[in-house]
Amino acid sequence: MTLKDIALLNLRRRKAKAAFLLAGLLIGVTTVVALVSLTATMKEDITDKLDKFGANILIVPKTENLSLTYGGLSLGGVSFEMEEIHQSQLEKISGIKNAANVAALGPVALGVVQVNENKVLLSGVDFEATKILKPWWKVQGKAPVGNEVLLGAEAARTLGLGEGDTFHASGRDLTVTGVIAPTGSQDDQIIFTPLATAQSMFGMEGRVSMAEVAALCKDCPVEEMVRQISEVVPGGKVMGIQQVVKGRMETLAHFQRLTLGVSAVVVLVGSLVVLVTMMGSVRERTREIGIFRAIGYRRSHVIRIVLLEAALVSALAGLLGYFGGLGTTVAALPFFTESSDVAVHFDPLLAVGALVMSVLLGLIASTYPALLAAKLDPNDALRAL
Repeated sequence: MTLKDIALLNLRRRKAKAAFLLAGLLIGVTTVVALVSLTATMKEDITDKLDKFGANILIVPKTENLSLTYGGLSLGGVSFEMEEIHQSQLEKISGIKNAANVAALGPVALGVVQVNENKVLLSGVDFEATKILKPWWKVQGKAPVGNEVLLGAEAARTLGLGEGDTFHASGRDLTVTGVIAPTGSQDDQIIFTPLATAQSMFGMEGRVSMAEVAALCKDCPVEEMVRQISEVVPGGKVMGIQQVVKGRMETLAHFQRLTLGVSAVVVLVGSLVVLVTMMGSVRERTREIGIFRAIGYRRSHVIRIVLLEAALVSALAGLLGYFGGLGTTVAALPFFTESSDVAVHFDPLLAVGALVMSVLLGLIASTYPALLAAKLDPNDALRAL
């Protein structure tokens, strides 16, 4: 009979002890895996949302008299003066060091137009770039081309216009091709048209009022990109919109620290459960260990039997704990994110880590009981028969 057979027989004969040991480790591993997996999933979710966040870098003209309300610009209902940015400068952004992190660059031409008795802000944009810069837009209709426009929800209501209507502004007839669903932002009050159309209407060929940049936020150095863009666009003031990004990342960092603290406490409790259980098991088996020693088993054999029992139970707890942790993460995820498409993925590294952690935890906590068992005097054990 091998030492492995002896260890398995001991576990079968003492099912209650083995079950208690398994439960203690299982709860600990499940908790740690759930916390780590939940944190990783939340980080992935936030990263994906940041990648779809839209414009997070703004390029506006350098001027002392500019009031910022529309992503950097405020245009009043009367005449106004402002500097402009040459499009040729914006083209240089494709050559910066972190150009690969630029998901979209959207130049914007702004001006005020008279529609009936209302003065409305008209914005010329690149509608292809807008799909990335403003992913929250829901257009009822189609994107405009030529002398066509999209209306913000509030602009459509105020002007009494809808899809298919035509109105006159700045010497030309403009046709409404769609209306943007309410966004809760300044976009609701603006008329949008293709960039070239707005530039022609305002005499701004080759020039823009501002530009919006969407940087891929996953591991992207926004501050460094702001510096690089500032160097190639000397006529513009470059600003990074990082408040939301920093706020979410700081919250996640606090949660990660909490995860580490809770995991440490759980590991400590699990270690104590293993220690107490194995100590009780050794005391119950004093006679058995004495017989082993009397028939020739060395101290190293006794230690290996005890540690083998702990390793077998710990390995099972590690495997079950990993899948239990994933199940807990799936159940808890709806309370931490509003996204319905967030998935919990199988992580082989985390699975191996859970198994290794569980086995090491079991072995370390069982070392003292194993040494205690090896030190038992076989004569004293046999006299107790």
